[in-house]
Order: sequence, then C-alpha cells, then structure tokens
Amino acid sequence: MQAAHLTENIGPDGIHTVDIPEPTPGPDHVVVDLHAAGVSFPDLLQTSAGYQVVRPLPCVLGSEGAGIVRSAPAGSGFTPGQRVAVLAHGGAWQQTVAVDPRSVFALPDHVSLTAAAGMPLNYLTAHFALDERARYRPGETVLVHGAAGGVGVAALNVAAALGLETIAVVSTDDKAEVAGANGATHVIRVDGFKDRVLELTGGRGVDIVLDPVGGDRFTDSLRSLAPGGRAVVLGFTGGEIPIVKVNRLLLKNISVVGAGWGEHIRMLPEYPAEQWNTLEPLLRSGALRVPEPTVYPLTEAADALNSLATRSATGKVALSLR
Repeated sequence: MQAAHLTENIGPDGIHTVDIPEPTPGPDHVVVDLHAAGVSFPDLLQTSAGYQVVRPLPCVLGSEGAGIVRSAPAGSGFTPGQRVAVLAHGGAWQQTVAVDPRSVFALPDHVSLTAAAGMPLNYLTAHFALDERARYRPGETVLVHGAAGGVGVAALNVAAALGLETIAVVSTDDKAEVAGANGATHVIRVDGFKDRVLELTGGRGVDIVLDPVGGDRFTDSLRSLAPGGRAVVLGFTGGEIPIVKVNRLLLKNISVVGAGWGEHIRMLPEYPAEQWNTLEPLLRSGALRVPEPTVYPLTEAADALNSLATRSATGKVALSLR
C-alpha cells in the first residue's frame, strides 16, 4: 500500500511517498481502507521533532482518517462495508489501518469521507475543550481565536450545535468569510478585538475563550472574559507561549485551563467513543456541520503541511489516499 513516510526531522521536506506492507491486524482490530486522512498542526511539529511525542524514524504521520471497514471482529459493532472515521495513533497517512474498535466511529450517510477524515481530531478536541474543560453552560458566549483554522472551524461548529453564541476572531477578509460560513454569531478582526468583544457583550465580556494561537493576544483574551469566565489553552500556532500574571485571575474570578485532549485519551482510551455518542446524533440531525476540507494528493503531503506552516490554510486540510 502507499504511505507517506517521515524519514528525516527536517520539516515537511522530510516526507516521502513509499510502498509499505499492509498492517497485520490483531484479533481485536478493525481493518479500515482509508479514502482520506486529516492533516493537523501536530503533524507539522512532528516533522521537526518539535512535538511532545517524538516518534522513531521512519514513521507514518497523521492520526485521523475515514474510509470503509474491510473486516471487524464479532461484537465490535462494525461490519464490512460500513463507512467510518478513525483515530489511527500509529499513523493515518497510509491506505489501510488496523485500529482498536474504540477508535472507530460510524458515519451518517450524508457526511462525505473527505469531510469525515478531518473530523475526529479537531471536533473531539473542541468538544473536550467546551464540555470537559470549560464546563460550558447553555446560553454562554464563546470567543474563538484562529477561527478560520482547523480547530477554530471545528470549535465554531461544535459550539453552534451545542446552542452557544460565538465570536470569531480572524485576521483577513477571506478568513472572515470562512468563519461566517461556519456558524459564527459575530466575526471580528484580531486588531482591537478586546474592545470589540466588550462592545458586542455590553461591557460584560465572554464566558469562554478558546485559544489555539497563543502569543501576545492572550492578555487581552483574559481582559475579554466576563466574571467567572474561563480561558482554554489549546495550543500555540502563533509561536510564542504566553505568560499569565496570576493576579489577573483574581480581578474577576476567572480561570485559565489547558485542553490537552491527546493526553486525556492516553489515560482514558474509551473517552473518544463517549464523545462520539454525544456528537453523532447532532451530526446525523444536521445540527453539527462538518465542511469539506482542502484536499491534497498523498504525494503532496509536504505542501499540505506547508500550508499550515505559512498559516495560508483555511479550515481543515486533508490528504486523498485513493
């Protein structure tokens, strides 16, 4: 089968398309022929050994995809021919994977395999951030930074499906269009966002900030919170890791929490399936939307990653595997 191998930790140029043997499944594995795989910021970090998990080389990158079940053990809940999304911790940038049934998620017929390929990582992260870490309550308002990126788009759609109002923060007109098309209640520019947030909320501020960007905007994010608000740290695509002066937390009884979904599921591998049980009915009803990603062929995996590195990508990026 074809796969994209990372052979050197030199950035995206260290990725090469190769032919490798198909995986040998264990008796409890579901075998899935993938049609597409998601591309995420952790994949970019891994190409330069900059992620918290450094894998031995060569390795197959990617951790999510979607395709058709080839075989499944009795009692797994899956059958050959079924359309599914998967989490593939051993690498998803390959045509076939063998995975634990707890990492396989049944898809409604109306969700395409290319859209579903980029869903598990970002949508389950967004749900984890809102539900488990921010402990959202009905009627709250969420500020989403990087709202036109993969995590941002997922956060807007998950929040909308949960009945939350959102304020999307973007940097360009094109990104504003993406955020508006993905359920944002309001779309504002990053320059002067704090003042605009306070204006939109009548001076109160937002209940939750979701921030996958980091950098120097974080202080103003804290200033944008309402009393009792929660700022959720999702990552640092902007490069710099901000420092919090904790006296700010006392002024309005606000909180700063981390949302390390990957670490959470390492301790609780059954958790993604529990999340899917919550999100799948919303997906099936149409309340939860999953837009089509920007798709690159497997042979252009390096270009797909470079679109994340330059922050030129909007929405989700995926690789076509067949």
